[in-house]
Amino acid sequence: MTTSTLLEVTGLEAGYGVSQVLFGMSISVQAGCCASLLGRNGMGKSTTIKTIMGLIKPIHGEVKWKGQPVQGQPPYVVARGGIGLVPEGRQIFPNLTVRENLVATAVLRKTASPWTLERVHAMFPRLAERGTNYGNQLSGGEQQMLAIGRALMTNPELLILDEATEGLSPLIRQEIWKALAQIKAEGTAILIVDKNLVPLLELADQHHIVEKGRVVWQGDSDTLRHDKATWTRYLSA
Repeated sequence: MTTSTLLEVTGLEAGYGVSQVLFGMSISVQAGCCASLLGRNGMGKSTTIKTIMGLIKPIHGEVKWKGQPVQGQPPYVVARGGIGLVPEGRQIFPNLTVRENLVATAVLRKTASPWTLERVHAMFPRLAERGTNYGNQLSGGEQQMLAIGRALMTNPELLILDEATEGLSPLIRQEIWKALAQIKAEGTAILIVDKNLVPLLELADQHHIVEKGRVVWQGDSDTLRHDKATWTRYLSA
């Protein structure tokens, strides 16, 4: 069975003003698969995601979505193509209710099993219970569930998560990882940034380790699991 490439990033250079952060980033995500971006803080993982999503215009390089270049396009154009973002810091709408947050950006696509309010509630029952609460009344874990649910309501082919479980309690993290495994099992591709390597090794098919704005190692979970030297060199605190 062959898989098609959904997202292909090649030779990406980008940054903030005169401060360049990315120096030739190249990654890819296959349809239905999960890929990770790993590395210490400040190495360019979030900048890569922001550039993919059109929040930062690249200096050089290419971002292809389903074979078509999208670098430099406005974020709404990139999102409309089928990429859902769960940003670092969640960025939910604080003055909208949980339900309003979920339906505000919903997109109905012709898929075999589209994400609806009912499906999101089934995945995260707490969101159903908190449906009339405002975004700023939720705990950090509930806000992250809401951010994931909101992204799913756009019915993406690729779900991107920047710091998927940062700052969450162990129980909430477990719930998030379980949800992501279900999302992947149902055919949605995932690109994820997170520091919790053990659950990532279970979820992701392919890993990219980022150091100073470029990929310095890539491979599958089994290879990374047994490569303790790489863990120590690039991932330990």
